[in-house]
Amino acid sequence: MTFEVGEYLKRLKKTKQRMEKHGVDVLLVTDPANMNYLTGYDAWSFYVHQMLIVMIDEPQPIWVGRYMDANGAKRTTWMHDENVVSYPDYFVNSHQFHPMEYIAKLLTELKQEKRVIGVEMDQYYFSAKSYTTLLDNLPNATFKDCTSLVNWVRIIKSDQEIEFMRRAGTLAEQAMQAGIHAIHTGSRECDAAASIYYELIKGTEEFGGDYPSIVPMLPTGDKTSAPHLTWCDDHFEEGNAVIIELAGCYKRYHAPLARTVFLGNPTDRLKKLDEIVKEGIENVLQKVKPGIYLEELEEAWVESTRKYGIEKESRLGYSIGLNYPPDWGEHTASIRKNDRTVLEPNMTFHFIPGLWFDQDGIETSESFRVTEDGVELLTNFQRGLIQKIPFHFPDDTKGIIS
Repeated sequence: MTFEVGEYLKRLKKTKQRMEKHGVDVLLVTDPANMNYLTGYDAWSFYVHQMLIVMIDEPQPIWVGRYMDANGAKRTTWMHDENVVSYPDYFVNSHQFHPMEYIAKLLTELKQEKRVIGVEMDQYYFSAKSYTTLLDNLPNATFKDCTSLVNWVRIIKSDQEIEFMRRAGTLAEQAMQAGIHAIHTGSRECDAAASIYYELIKGTEEFGGDYPSIVPMLPTGDKTSAPHLTWCDDHFEEGNAVIIELAGCYKRYHAPLARTVFLGNPTDRLKKLDEIVKEGIENVLQKVKPGIYLEELEEAWVESTRKYGIEKESRLGYSIGLNYPPDWGEHTASIRKNDRTVLEPNMTFHFIPGLWFDQDGIETSESFRVTEDGVELLTNFQRGLIQKIPFHFPDDTKGIIS
């Protein structure tokens, strides 16, 4: 297990308190991050249906998943083995049977079929078919949407979680350095991505890395106008910008980091945008402290950038921590207008004031923790546009200095 049993019990208690507040007797957890948070379960098994059943009046949850994954649950969770239940393989990818039929039957056997049942309606791993199957097989139950119920429990981190995120930050730093080193005129995008991945997984002598929930983003040239493009086998060209967005991951905890590299001499426009972004970042970070609303951080950004005629349509950031593909965000609080979430110590965010225009874009981001009186950055990496100037050796062999 990643944490002591007492840590999981505290999390379970807080979850049940939220269940009680929402009038929910049984919570069906299908988000693998929430499942991990409450039990420690960690496996690449979320491509098939699996679930954690939390009953408000039972001391332990019940994990339900594919038969071949049951031993993984027994070996990575704190629960008793009898609380690990598996369904046969004929339920997998079947047009005739569905795992939710099995789970509905189990809930009936446990005498939970007439209770108020919460489900995570709006998340990646709970399908429309799953919901309708539960409705058909539990006609006497009352269903409630409990999307992000556990996510909000997760938003304030323990000291050990923070230490994991600091380690993830170290991984992000060395992966970013490797990516920058691999980007030069004539090198391939895929080779830069490979260098990044190598450092993310290899880690340090003290600790190794995990796979991040999102792949590295590497848009270049006019593709920097689109933030979520990855890489191909094209070669980098002089006179182009390259955006690198990645995250270190340790024990499933993330620390994202974004920087922009320019091959050659940056345009005056890009240098000006870089200064605007750096000024805005500094103004926002100076504002961070417990007790303020998240929307006040967005107001600090607008106050800083409005004088330059900059308008940003997308949010400035979001809560981060424990997660699985396809996202490292926690799907709770966002740094944007009208978000009245009050900052508390040990909340963690990815602050990414990226600017994207019709033909170009720039990204510089920071992951941070709210401290007792301010802010702690989870990474330590030079901020601002990174210039790489090509030069020619006397024998006409190309090299790069940065």
